[in-house]
This record gives sequence, C-alpha cells and structure tokens, in this order.
Amino acid sequence: MEAVKTEYDLSTMKSRKNPYAAKLKKSVTMRLSEDVIGYFKQMAEEVGVPYQSLINLYLRDCVVHHRKIDISWQTTP
Repeated sequence: MEAVKTEYDLSTMKSRKNPYAAKLKKSVTMRLSEDVIGYFKQMAEEVGVPYQSLINLYLRDCVVHHRKIDISWQTTP
C-alpha cells in the first residue's frame, strides 16, 4: 500500500486560466427605488436567499427567456 503524503510541492505545478472566470459576478452600482429593494428583501426573507442573489436570479431569468420590457408611455385623451 502506498503511503499518503502529508505535504505537496505546489511550486512545480503549471498555472492555467480559470475556465469559470467568464461566469464570475461583476460588482456594479445601481440606483434602485426603495420600494423595489423592499419588495426583493421581503421575498428574499420568505425564501431564505440573500436579496441581491434574488435580484440576480430574477434578472438572469429575464436573460434566459429574452424578456423585453414595454416602456412606451400611454397618453391620456
């Protein structure tokens, strides 16, 4: 049976790029209405997920389903 090493020499290892680097999150600053933040904080509390993660999941769902928002304004006669 082979003996288990208690120490490894990592200095001989070759480095390589992280294959998941493109999928990492990027920090951004956004101005959101207090009621929007409150809505997601309440929902986050209900499902036990941090509210920023919940917002990210919601936006990711929009990306996956190619959702578009209609921002045309209605004019009253």
